[in-house]
Amino acid sequence: MTALTNRPGPAGGTPAAPEVVDASAALLVDLSRVTEADAGRRRRAEYSTDASNYRVLPQVVTFPRHIDEVLATLEVARAHGAPVTARGAGTSVAGNAVGPGVVIDFSRHLHAIGEIDPTERTAVVQPGVVMSSLQTAAAPHGLWFGPDPSTKNRATLGGMIGNNACGPHALAYGRTSDNVRSLDVVDGSGRRFTATSGRGALEAVPGLDRLVSGNLALLRTELGRFTRQVSGYSLEHLLPERGSNLARALVGTEGSVVTLLGATVELHPLPTAPVLVVLGYADMPAAADAVVPLGALNPLAIEGMDARLVDVVRRHVGSVPDLPRGAGWLFCEVGGVDEADSLANAAALVQASDCLDSMITTDKAKTAALWRIRADGVGLAGRTPAGRQAWPGWEDSAVPPENLGAYLRDFDALLATYGVDGLPYGHFGDGCIHVRIDLPLERPQDVGDFESFMNDAARLVGSYGGSLSGEHGDGRARGGLLHHMYTPEALGLFEQFKGLLDPDDHLNPGIVVRPAPVTANLRRPQAIELTTRGFALPHDGGDLTRAVHRCVGVGKCRADNSGAGGFMCPSYQATGDERNTTRGRARVLQELANGSFVKGWDAPEVADSLDLCLSCKACGRDCPAGVDMATYKAEVTYRRYKGKVRPMTHYVLGWLPRWARLTTAVPAVAALANAALGVAPLRRAVFAVSGIDARRRMTAFSTQRFSRWFRRREATTTTRRTREVLLWADSFSEHLDPAGAKAMVALLQDAGYTVRIPGGDACCGLTWISTGQLDGARKQLRRTLDILGPAAAKGVPIVGIEPSCTAVLRSDLVELLPDDPRSAAVAGAVRTLAELLTDPELGPGEDWTPPSLVGTTVVAQPHCHQHSVMGFDADAALLARTGASITQLAGCCGLAGNFGMEKGHYEVSVAVAENALLPALRSAPEGAVYLADGYSCRTQAEQLAGTRGTTLAQLLLGDGAGT
Repeated sequence: MTALTNRPGPAGGTPAAPEVVDASAALLVDLSRVTEADAGRRRRAEYSTDASNYRVLPQVVTFPRHIDEVLATLEVARAHGAPVTARGAGTSVAGNAVGPGVVIDFSRHLHAIGEIDPTERTAVVQPGVVMSSLQTAAAPHGLWFGPDPSTKNRATLGGMIGNNACGPHALAYGRTSDNVRSLDVVDGSGRRFTATSGRGALEAVPGLDRLVSGNLALLRTELGRFTRQVSGYSLEHLLPERGSNLARALVGTEGSVVTLLGATVELHPLPTAPVLVVLGYADMPAAADAVVPLGALNPLAIEGMDARLVDVVRRHVGSVPDLPRGAGWLFCEVGGVDEADSLANAAALVQASDCLDSMITTDKAKTAALWRIRADGVGLAGRTPAGRQAWPGWEDSAVPPENLGAYLRDFDALLATYGVDGLPYGHFGDGCIHVRIDLPLERPQDVGDFESFMNDAARLVGSYGGSLSGEHGDGRARGGLLHHMYTPEALGLFEQFKGLLDPDDHLNPGIVVRPAPVTANLRRPQAIELTTRGFALPHDGGDLTRAVHRCVGVGKCRADNSGAGGFMCPSYQATGDERNTTRGRARVLQELANGSFVKGWDAPEVADSLDLCLSCKACGRDCPAGVDMATYKAEVTYRRYKGKVRPMTHYVLGWLPRWARLTTAVPAVAALANAALGVAPLRRAVFAVSGIDARRRMTAFSTQRFSRWFRRREATTTTRRTREVLLWADSFSEHLDPAGAKAMVALLQDAGYTVRIPGGDACCGLTWISTGQLDGARKQLRRTLDILGPAAAKGVPIVGIEPSCTAVLRSDLVELLPDDPRSAAVAGAVRTLAELLTDPELGPGEDWTPPSLVGTTVVAQPHCHQHSVMGFDADAALLARTGASITQLAGCCGLAGNFGMEKGHYEVSVAVAENALLPALRSAPEGAVYLADGYSCRTQAEQLAGTRGTTLAQLLLGDGAGT
C-alpha cells in the first residue's frame, strides 16, 4: 500500500512536497497518532545508513518525545509486524542502527539527565543523552563516566549501551557494561522490566535462570575470556560468580533483544592531575609488543597511533604537535594523587617502555591537541595515504593484549596478500585495533574479494583467541562471521537467549542471531558514477558519487565543535534535525547516486535536503572525512537547473555583482536606488517579486566606487615604496562597502607597500557559484584571470579584501578552471591582509609594527569561508601582537551570502546567529569592537543586533566601530 504525505520541514525550511511513500499507510497513520512519524523519501534516505557499509531503507522514522511515546510506538509496530531498530547518534560502524521497519531516533528528544547521586556515584539517563553532556553534568560533583569513545561529543548513552562502547579510558574504568547499574527496558513481547543484578535478577525473564544453569560450562569456557570479547552476547555476566548481572548481559545486545528506555550508570572520580606520555617505536607491531609490561603499571589509557595516520591528520588540519622519533606511537595517560606523583608514574612508564624516544607533557592545550589527533583519525582513516577510500567492516577486531604484536604482523601480511592498505590505531592496552581498509568496493564485482577478505580476517583473529569486535558490536558487518569465533553450541545459546526476550524476532532482526551474509545490502557497490560537469573534484576523480561517499557517517557534524574552534554544522546546531547535518545531506546525495529510490537531479528530496545548507564550507575543513557540501550543492544545483528557468533569487542575488556594477556606474543612480529601496512599501514589493524575505533590509549601493576613489587618491600620492602589492577589490568592496578597502590602502602604504589595483572589474563569481550557475562563474573567473594573471606571473602578492571572495580564488578557481595554468598561479599569489603582514618574506618585517590596542575588547567573527580555506591563524597572531582582549567566535554568522536573504531561510538564519554571534554581541562590554572582514557577517550583525562591524584594516588604523 502507499500513502500520500505532506510533512512540513523545520522552522524556516521549505515544506516537504506531497509524495508517494512506500511505507504501509496503516502503519504510518497509526504511528502518527502516537508520536512524530515521518515516512517521506528524504527522511528515509537520511536514515538508510549509519557509519557502516550498509544501506537498509526504513519504512518509517519516528521521533518520540517521551517514554510513553516509545512504548506506544513499539506497540503499534508489533501490531503491524514491523521490525524495530533503535538509533542514537547513528554512528554505528557495524550497521546495527539501520533496519527495514520502524527506526526510533532517541537522540532528537529523549536526552534528559535525571538524578546524579554523588554519594552513590550514579546518574540516571535517557537513551538519547550525549555522552559529553553527561560528563558536563557530572563534573561539578567531581565525577565522570569512565568509558569515553572518541565520538563522545555526539555518541548517545543508548548507543553506547547497545554496542558496549569502550574508548581509551576503558583500560582503567572498564567497558560500558562494567559501568551500568540497572536498565529500564522493554522486550520484543512488550514486557517492561528493570534489569539489575544479584539474587533474583534473572527472574525478570522467564526461563532465563534455567537457560543459565543448563549451560554453565559453555558460559565459563567460551565467553568472557578477555575484556574486549564483545562479539556475540556477553552472557558470562549471567553466571552466579559474576553476580547474575542481567543489566550487564543486556549491554552490547545491539537492540536485538530489548529496547532501552533509561539507565542508571556508575560514575567515577575525575582523574587527578593526568599526564600524557607519548612513546615512539619503530612500527606498530613493536609498539604492540610493549603493552603488557606497560599495562602492569596501571595507566589510565594506552592508545596506538600509526605515523601514516598522523601524516594524514597533519595534511588535513595543517599541523599537529611534534611527536617523539618513531613510526608508531603509544599515547599513554597516567594519573596520581597530584602532579608530582603523576610525573613520577610517567617516568616509571618511560623506564619500562623500551621505546626509541619519549615525551611527557602536562600542558593541557598540548595534551588536548595530541588527543585530537586520535579523534580526527576516526574519520580521516577513511582515506589511505594514497587517497583511496578505506572502508569499515573489519575496523574493530581485538585479541588478548599479549597476542597483539604477533596478530598485527600477521594482519599486515594478510593485507599484503590482498594488495590493500589500512592505517591502524586504537586501544592497544586492551588489544583492540581500529583500521579501515581500502578494499575495492565501488563495483558489484568487488564484493567477492570483500567477502573473502572478511572471512580470512575472521579466521585470523579467531586463531589468536580474539574477538571480531572489540567495542562496536557485530551488526551486519560481522554477524555473519560469528561461526569463525564461536562453536555451534554457543551460537545456539545466543539464539535461545534472544528467543526468551524476542521470540517473534521483532527487534533488530538479523543482528547477532540469524544474521544475513556480510555482503548483503552493501551500499557502495549499488551506486553509479556521476561525472561532474562543474567542479573538477580531482581528489575524487571527477566523480560526485565518490565524493559524497567520503561521508562515512562518523557524525562530527552533529556535535558542537565550537569549543575546538569548529564551525560545522550551523544548520544542525540551529535545528537539531538530522536532515540538516552534513551527513544527512550526504546520505540523500548517496541515494541520488544509487538512483533506485531518489531519482534525478531535480528530485524534490534532493532540493529539500540541500535547502538549508548555508554553503558555509565549514565541513570542508571540519569534517574529518573531507566532505565539502557547499561544493556538492553548487554542482547539484548546476545540474538541476542547467538550461532551465531558475528561481528569481538566482537572478537577483546570484547576479548581484552585475546589478551593483550597473547601479554604481552613475552615482546619482546609486543614490536613487538607495532612496527607493529605503521606502518600506516599495522595498517589500521588490522583495516579494525577487524572492527576498521582507524582514530583511537591502544593502546600500556605494555612490563612489572604490576604484574611482583610489585613482583620485593615487593621482595625489608621490611616495613610491620598494614593495608592491596588488589590492584586489571584489564586487562587495568595489560597489557596496568600500570603507574596508580604503582602510587597507592606507594601512598597506603605512606598512611600506606601493599599492596598485587591477585595471578592470575582476569578479570572482562567488554569487554565481553559491546559486549553482557555474557556467557564469567560469566566465567571471576567466575575466578575472585576464586581469590578475599578469601580476601573479610576476610574483606580485594579490591581497584580497572580502574573505569569501579571497577563498574563491584560493580554492574554487582551480576546481572550476583546472586546465588554465593561470588558475594555480593566481591561487598561489592571493593573500589575506593578515597573511601578508605576517609573512616572513613578503611581509613588512620590522619596518611595521601593529598599533597597541591594550584596553580594547574585540569580538572577532571569522568568516566561514576564511575558516575553511585560509584559516584565521594569521589574523589571530596579528591581533595578539596588538595587546587587545580578543573573543574569537566559532560558528557561522547565519547570513551566509544569499542564504539568509532568501524567503524561507530567515528563521534558521537568525537561529544560526544565536549559536554564537548574537549572544557574544549582547554580552560584550560597552565600547567593544565587532571585528568582521566578511561583508555578510557585518550585515547580519547590523540587521539583527544594530551593531556596526569593522574590518581588520580599519581596526589597525584606529577606525573601529564599537558595539
